[in-house]
Order: sequence, then structure tokens, then C-alpha cells
Amino acid sequence: MRTIGLFATLALMAVYGASCHKSSGKASEGNAAIAFDTINHNFGEIPFSEEAEFEFVFTNSGTAPLLVTHVKSTCGCTIPEWPKEPVKAGKQGGIRVSYDTHRVGTFNKSIYVYSNAANGVQRLTITGRVKSSDI
Repeated sequence: MRTIGLFATLALMAVYGASCHKSSGKASEGNAAIAFDTINHNFGEIPFSEEAEFEFVFTNSGTAPLLVTHVKSTCGCTIPEWPKEPVKAGKQGGIRVSYDTHRVGTFNKSIYVYSNAANGVQRLTITGRVKSSDI
């Protein structure tokens, strides 16, 4: 009876060890990682109807190609554009964000960047104040 318990314990340890070995195998294949130069941008005061665009520059600091799969803003007044092609390890890309300045007042908007990066979803923010027109 004791032999069966010992055998079962050894079998479980072998299965656990094999599963850990597979996980470390994936890590050796490499992962993408996204690192932004800045994650916040303040436009300051913007005249009504003026262009308001900013590019958040990032680097793939991982060892595998980085694919930005989707970028989502919290409002229809904020429009993001992103590279559709993979960004090679060590190379840079950018998330261009445009804000609709036909709305007077302060704003604080978030943009979420989804990718295959090991460090997960990244949050970017833009802030500023649109001045009223002097018409």
C-alpha cells in the first residue's frame, strides 16, 4: 500500500516537472515587450478647431516581433492609428492619436493599446483644454 502512495507521489512530481519544463521552453522562444517613450501627453491650451495630434513612440524591447492588435479610445472624439505590421525586436513604432477640437473645455482621455506583448495592455492618456473661438 505504501509503495502505491510513493509511486503516485513520484508520478505527480514527474508530471509537474514536465509541465514546468514546457513553460520555460516557451520563454526561451522569446516574447515581445512594448516600452513607450511617454504614456501621457498634455496638449496644453488648444485653439478651437486647431489640429491636435500626438504620436506615442514605442520600442519593441522584447526578443520576438510585436503585433499591436487593437487600440481603443474611451471616446469617439479621440481617434488612434497604429501600425498593422509586426514591429521587429529592437525597432520602433508609433500610436498616433488625434483629438477633435470642436469641443470647448478641458479633456482627459485614455487610449488602451492591445498587443502580444508580455507586459500586457498599455494605457496612454492625453489631456488639455480647448479654448473657445473668438468669433
